[in-house]
Amino acid sequence: MTAGESVEDAVRELLSGARDGVVPIVTVGEPVLRTPAAALDGQLERRTLARLVEVMRATMHDAPGVGLAAPQIGIPLALAVIEDMYDVSEEVSRVRERTPLPFRVVINPTYTSVGHEKREFYEGCLSVPGYQAVVPRAASVHLRCVDDSGTDIDEVFHGWPARIVAHETDHLYGTVYIDRAVTRSLTANDVYAERWAEPSPGRAASALGFPLSKT
Repeated sequence: MTAGESVEDAVRELLSGARDGVVPIVTVGEPVLRTPAAALDGQLERRTLARLVEVMRATMHDAPGVGLAAPQIGIPLALAVIEDMYDVSEEVSRVRERTPLPFRVVINPTYTSVGHEKREFYEGCLSVPGYQAVVPRAASVHLRCVDDSGTDIDEVFHGWPARIVAHETDHLYGTVYIDRAVTRSLTANDVYAERWAEPSPGRAASALGFPLSKT
């Protein structure tokens, strides 16, 4: 966005430049990723919002990823899309508690941890290309938001879906996953694929010398 440009105009300009329904993803170093997003409260016409959601979903799939927040495409609004319907092995599903997460739109979300249990797994980010790191996150989170129809959402997520919810909501408050990561675990994607692409980060922790909690 430029100074004096309305959010509606910025979104329309972005959408007009979409190629095959996909727009560029901005990467770390851009201020929009470090600035708390504005609450979405009538700045966009209904048709513009619907088209934005459509393009965000297509961009997420194209990346590919399981979530995308509006700031990741340069739009400073508290809006994200999440979806995880990828096929994974039974072991990954069990260890990471990675269950299917149907597509949904989250607007003006907040989340809180449910209980004290933590889970530690490698995760990455479309705005931090080329790397992954272990991030401790709550095993369960309580999400409050509205969806694109204006319906209030008040729901608890567990396991990998909870991680996705937390990761994307963090984006809307200017936080990226590396802020919460175990920095010693930081790994280039090609090295991760070669050495540490396992359901849990236990071997990586031993070899790279970073601790894992017992909860």
